[in-house]
Amino acid sequence: MTKDQDENDHRRAEELKKYSILDTLPEEDYDNITRIASQICNTKISLISLLDENRQWFKSHHGTDLKETPIEHSFCHHAIEDKDEMYIVTDARVDEEFKKNPLVKGETNIVFYAGVPLTSEKGIPLGTLCVIDEKPKKLSDSQISTLKALAKQVINLLKLRKNQVELENSMRSLKSKNEELERFAYIAAHDIKSPLNNIFSLSSMIASSKGNSMDDDTLEMVHYIEDSSQKLIDLVNGLLEYSKADNYLKTEREELPVSQFKNDILNFYLDDDKSKIKFNSNPDVLFTNKIALQQILLNLIGNSIKYNDKETTKIVINITENPGEYLFEVSDNGPGIPESHQKKIFNIFHRVNDTNDDSGNGIGLATVKKLVTSLGGSIEVHSKEGEGATFKFYISK
Repeated sequence: MTKDQDENDHRRAEELKKYSILDTLPEEDYDNITRIASQICNTKISLISLLDENRQWFKSHHGTDLKETPIEHSFCHHAIEDKDEMYIVTDARVDEEFKKNPLVKGETNIVFYAGVPLTSEKGIPLGTLCVIDEKPKKLSDSQISTLKALAKQVINLLKLRKNQVELENSMRSLKSKNEELERFAYIAAHDIKSPLNNIFSLSSMIASSKGNSMDDDTLEMVHYIEDSSQKLIDLVNGLLEYSKADNYLKTEREELPVSQFKNDILNFYLDDDKSKIKFNSNPDVLFTNKIALQQILLNLIGNSIKYNDKETTKIVINITENPGEYLFEVSDNGPGIPESHQKKIFNIFHRVNDTNDDSGNGIGLATVKKLVTSLGGSIEVHSKEGEGATFKFYISK
């Protein structure tokens, strides 16, 4: 083997790795092509042969049980080194290149060979689609044309496989990066939370115990520190909640009596005499992830209460079902959401009013969407300014 051939074999082996196809199980799409090739060319055997540095391996082998042969005995190795689109050996028994080949003299008894190179997008020949017989043959122009067309179909299948492999690798990489980012967010937020709580507690203590001895400007600065630290605490809590969303989903689904679930939700607001929450449910029992659903509703209810501009906050929760999913509507009598924001409010850190000191951190609804989507559903909002808002979402059963 020459140095150039050795380099070509190495380049081909490296290219083949990108397809993750060597030593894979038989596939019907490839087997159909070899069966058709054999029938069209009227040969006993047809192969889809791929060559690495040491062997030729058959992705599909019609008419033989052979799965691979050494590369030094390979007809296909000659075919891919040839510059023509079709490599044909009419009678290997009298061909100077092949007459001593073990595949010709042995039980395989190869006499006729015709192979079309399978070339990658980079111009690297990966193997061949070939037809083989035990007697001398000649192919008609029509048979040659059909064999070349079938080879193109093999190349298309290989391209699809490579694209799928690249997509799967990208998805794995993206998942890994997302997991690392969420771990970082959780650890960073958790480490920030403790000193922030200390700042908030100390500023509150100073304001309450030393407030009378401070001038107005100093007291105002202390209150500013207190308010700012509280906003940061809320932001950190939101980040922690968002990063923990996946953990909520690890809980198994369970049968959940609606009456019990309703009481669990309302217990969070027992001391809030300015909010009225009403449940209407068609199903009596839900089969779902209790913790995830509870977090979704608590976030939506909390938003309705926090941003409500009425003397009494009124919230209505309607639950219905159809054969495949549960449908939820959470409506309030608040100020509503401007239409220009309705498609953006589920994006993390998006806030409806950045100039409002009490405009939130834009994490709660992103967490809601993350949980709803992970439960096999989707969420949307319907609202007119001044007429409240209705969040509609469904989750799969």
